[in-house]
Amino acid sequence: MAFCIVKHLGTGKRQHHCTGMRILLILTLAGALCAQTPPQTSPPADEPPTIQVDVNVVNILASVRDKRGGLVANLEKNDFTVFEDGKQQEIKYFARETDLPLTIGLLIDVSGSQRNLIDIERSAASQFFSQVMRKKDEAFLISFGEECELLQDYTNSARMLSQGMNGLRVSSGVGGFGPGPVPTSGDPRGTVLYDAVFLAADEKLRTEVGRKVIVLITDGVDEGSRKKIEDAIEAAQKADAVVYSIDYSDPRAYGNYGPFGGFGGGAGEGYLRRMSDATGGHVYKVGRNHSLQDVFQELQEEMRSQYSLGFSSANEKRDGSYRKLEVRMANKDLKAQVRKGYYAVKPEAR
Repeated sequence: MAFCIVKHLGTGKRQHHCTGMRILLILTLAGALCAQTPPQTSPPADEPPTIQVDVNVVNILASVRDKRGGLVANLEKNDFTVFEDGKQQEIKYFARETDLPLTIGLLIDVSGSQRNLIDIERSAASQFFSQVMRKKDEAFLISFGEECELLQDYTNSARMLSQGMNGLRVSSGVGGFGPGPVPTSGDPRGTVLYDAVFLAADEKLRTEVGRKVIVLITDGVDEGSRKKIEDAIEAAQKADAVVYSIDYSDPRAYGNYGPFGGFGGGAGEGYLRRMSDATGGHVYKVGRNHSLQDVFQELQEEMRSQYSLGFSSANEKRDGSYRKLEVRMANKDLKAQVRKGYYAVKPEAR
């Protein structure tokens, strides 16, 4: 469990899409009703075919880029080859994800080093949601600094998300996760980045279905998280969530501890890249000639230009082990951006 304070401002729960287990339940009930019906004299040829549901499908979201880094959105199934632990797998399901629903968790750094950026983040994120949110999409908003706070629970209303961002403020509370504060004397905390990612993945996204993304706006510096970066990555992979990182820092906030002092100014980019690369995401850099609004536009285009690949692993064991994934392209000039692996957990444990 992540060690963050979360103030729930919404009580509604998401309406999940129909899953394989729900289909099986419907079929079981239908079979029970049929068992109470007198036997029919119709010949066996008239009996309906048996319906089988595969609940062990591994889904991979892929973004494909050319040599110049541009997104490629016109590919077919035979352009992809999937490997698990070095063994080729049969792709059973393939779709271009241009219009399929998204579940978005936006996590915004409100630690002291981001003090001068919060107003810009608020404005750009509001515009992003107004552009990206569609009828079947849902999103939630979390701020993190010395603590985490859920500013807006699941909603498909861009207006409510914008209102939630009015709660963005420099974090100065104590740390801890649970119904109340947990003292942190002797264990100073500044930016609980890894705790926030773990919380979003494990507590919010793990039980959801469909495409799930975590969007981070931060300088990438973590100070005081109880969770390690490896814990955050594992939670995101188990939740099938893609982490998109927006590296946004204010050089003025670090004083004499700029890029050469080990803080800010790009010091956290490597950590952001680790989380994004492991989950199939991407790191965007905000700079003098590349605004946060520009980044949000690029992110929107990427999330709407993905491919969904599904396969049933040739290794049928669901022992919780980690399995490496690789997607190779028929065109060697193209590169697939996908998560590095997944955990083969049992369906009932999800």
